[in-house]
Amino acid sequence: MYLGDLILMILCMLILVICVLVGVAFLTLLERKVLGYIQIRKGPNKVGFMGIPQPFCDAIKLFSKEQTYPLLSNYIMYYYSPIISLFLSLLLWVVMPYSMGLISFNLGLLFFLCITSMGVYTVMIAGWSSNSSYSLLGGMRAVAQTISYEVSLALILMSFMILIGGFSLMDYYKYQIYMWMIYLSLPLAFIWFVSSLAETNRTPFDFAEGESELVSGFNVEYSSGGFALIFLSEYSSILFMSMMFSVLFLGSDLMSLTFYIKMVFISFAFVWVRGTLPRYRYDKLMYLAWKSFLPVSLNYLFLYLGISVLYYSMLI
Repeated sequence: MYLGDLILMILCMLILVICVLVGVAFLTLLERKVLGYIQIRKGPNKVGFMGIPQPFCDAIKLFSKEQTYPLLSNYIMYYYSPIISLFLSLLLWVVMPYSMGLISFNLGLLFFLCITSMGVYTVMIAGWSSNSSYSLLGGMRAVAQTISYEVSLALILMSFMILIGGFSLMDYYKYQIYMWMIYLSLPLAFIWFVSSLAETNRTPFDFAEGESELVSGFNVEYSSGGFALIFLSEYSSILFMSMMFSVLFLGSDLMSLTFYIKMVFISFAFVWVRGTLPRYRYDKLMYLAWKSFLPVSLNYLFLYLGISVLYYSMLI
């Protein structure tokens, strides 16, 4: 009995990972198409029908290129950091609120915070082990930025933990059957979305890989397979943060098609922001995290704490 459950769980995980990787491939295609139309040009449209097989051609090209290693790099760390980065970004998907109860567990939000915190180390080690000044600067920027915005994310999650009284993402489905959380906390939804942009190093917060001043930033020394793995982990994180936004604020019935439409729309918003906004100045990025988002998140935390205390005192 237990062996059958284990085999079924592993099978579900494999199917999930394959679906995520295919989703990542088509997210890159969506991004290139949308950016093309924003800049009044065509996106990829030569390979196959309307350029649809283009992401798979890019993957074959990247993985078949010659792997180069900087002579002075710290080889082991340089080699393994992209692999661990992709592993962590795929491991995050374990917290998806499955109603079948095979993989879903009760401490999903704590697991999410732990894994996203560990993602900082892969960027930092990738930047440091390349032994290049540009990549080291990109890694240091990424660490400072990610730690700053994780504070806001943690406070928003704490607000909902207090309001709902649990760490499981399944609770969000039960509590949002009749009304979405976005109606209760619209400012928190905006803060979560902007913090997600900063967490995934996306425009306008792409200081870790600022092409104009850092020549591609922390991944400047990576080519072929290593670069492809970093690329995959970034887009997997974008998809995951879109899924988390949908679960937290827009209802989370995984059995309905509307959930996936909402998820695709949030992913499209990531691309839309990239095509529209210029890069922030670094001090303004930090100012936004510590002087704008932190006070708002804290105020909402105290508000929800007050509401829950009032509710439990009325029950008593």
